[in-house]
Amino acid sequence: MSVLIECVPNFSEGRDPAIIETLTQRIAAVAGAAVLHVDRGHDTNRTVVTIAGPPEAVCEAAFQGIRAAQALIDMRRHAGAHPRMGATDVCPLVPISGISLAECAVLARQLGERVGRELGIPVYLYEAAQPDPARRNLAVIRAGEYEGLAEKMSRPGWKPDFGPASFDARCGATVIGARGFLVAFNVNLNTTSTRRANAVAFDVREAGRPKREGHPLTGKVVTGPDGSPLMEPGTLKAVKAIGWYIPEYGVAQVSMNLTDLEVTPLHAAFDEVCRAAAARGLRVTGSELVGLVPRSALLAAGRHFLQRQERSLGVAEPELIKIAVKSLGLGELAPFKPEERIIEYRLRDATASPLVRMRVAEFVDETASESAAPGGGSVAALAGALGAALGTMVANLSAHKRGWDARWEEFSRWAEAGQALKDELLRLVDEDTAAFNRVMAALGLPKGSEAEKAARKAALAAANRGAVAVPLRVMERALQVFPLLEAMAREGNPASVSDAGVGALAVRAGVRGAALNVRINLPGLGDAAEAARLEAQVRDLLAQAEAAEARVLAVVDRVIAK
Repeated sequence: MSVLIECVPNFSEGRDPAIIETLTQRIAAVAGAAVLHVDRGHDTNRTVVTIAGPPEAVCEAAFQGIRAAQALIDMRRHAGAHPRMGATDVCPLVPISGISLAECAVLARQLGERVGRELGIPVYLYEAAQPDPARRNLAVIRAGEYEGLAEKMSRPGWKPDFGPASFDARCGATVIGARGFLVAFNVNLNTTSTRRANAVAFDVREAGRPKREGHPLTGKVVTGPDGSPLMEPGTLKAVKAIGWYIPEYGVAQVSMNLTDLEVTPLHAAFDEVCRAAAARGLRVTGSELVGLVPRSALLAAGRHFLQRQERSLGVAEPELIKIAVKSLGLGELAPFKPEERIIEYRLRDATASPLVRMRVAEFVDETASESAAPGGGSVAALAGALGAALGTMVANLSAHKRGWDARWEEFSRWAEAGQALKDELLRLVDEDTAAFNRVMAALGLPKGSEAEKAARKAALAAANRGAVAVPLRVMERALQVFPLLEAMAREGNPASVSDAGVGALAVRAGVRGAALNVRINLPGLGDAAEAARLEAQVRDLLAQAEAAEARVLAVVDRVIAK
């Protein structure tokens, strides 16, 4: 697995395109760091840049962005709707893959130390990078904002973690840390009132609002023994929120940071703001995401809204994303393009899965060409995927059949299982061709010296093991499609029973085709005992597939005969 992190520096400039362009160029100039998104806010006077890549490259890009912001942004002239305390206001590192949050915290401390030492900027650590629990919360660190920073830094308890303990009027201070994936999510209201938007924000945010005696808005604030206000918690955990008015759009928003999507998912926050707004006579009209969002957040939202409609959740990923975008109203203020806004889509290798991204005719033509791949192994995996797709289709049609409303969850579970099998078999379409290419590459290695011969032999053995393992996996996964097809033939929409039968034929072809590819590569293992064991396993899987196909077709024949 590749080691990847994300960094999301927030710069206190959203109105001067020349400054924003220069900042972005300095970041993008670092090799290996990909600028995935630039979100410029005019009224907030803030630009959020999303960077991703290997840790070393991302940290260097972040440093160059902070250096550029120090030179280009003068905080003495800055004003905007968003809280801020420095030219580079906040700079979090976020683990994506192959790295832990604790490891990102170490990187954040290293970056903070470098910024303080080389640039002379006061740096505060936050979240996982901050060892002092009292200084972990960004809102606590940023309290008083830029205007109160000089006084704050003069207090003994607010000495920066790195850099000079003196106020820099031009660039302020920077907060650097490590956190889990934070989603900045703004929900639009049918009002221009900041006060009313704030009321909704206080209803839902975890911190809530100060307790008051008598009237909830104008009564005296209740304080604790230390004189600080006592708070009435809001309804959502792991959510920070404020209300503001955005003249650019002519609407007030509840602006939220969702700091733990496991605790409060995107759709849960949206639904709760809808409820709280309605209780105050307001209506939610849509929403917007600032920066990028994890794929899982929108998939979960799509499933949530389908479940509320009592419709099958076993639809393909693009459809789930489309339902989430529509249901959340993410396109109200500007078009929402999943390929640009979902972080995994932006990071995926454009050259990955070339076969499954082809049109049908292109795939068939590529198979018919004079190149040896794609060949029978990829076609076998595709046959299995098509069989799974047919079973999934019958499950989805059955979930929506008139008069079968009470059974939608039963068929939804089958459809979800079918989608998972279909997706795995599609992945194996390209993996089989990749395995073949690894064998060919190993055959092409030099074999002159003894060392070269040994290296070639080892590479060839490893490649042949892969060439056996992939079609064996196709057999195993395709075999798991038969229970879906049999269930749909027995219990599904009778009008679609022939589709279940065709699915069984396709899956059996996939299993048999994959078996041929396992067997033809067994001699390359160079291990007679291992080859014999795998030959026996293949025969067993073939017998299971033959029996399963027969069961499905027998049911199909009975239903058609009726």
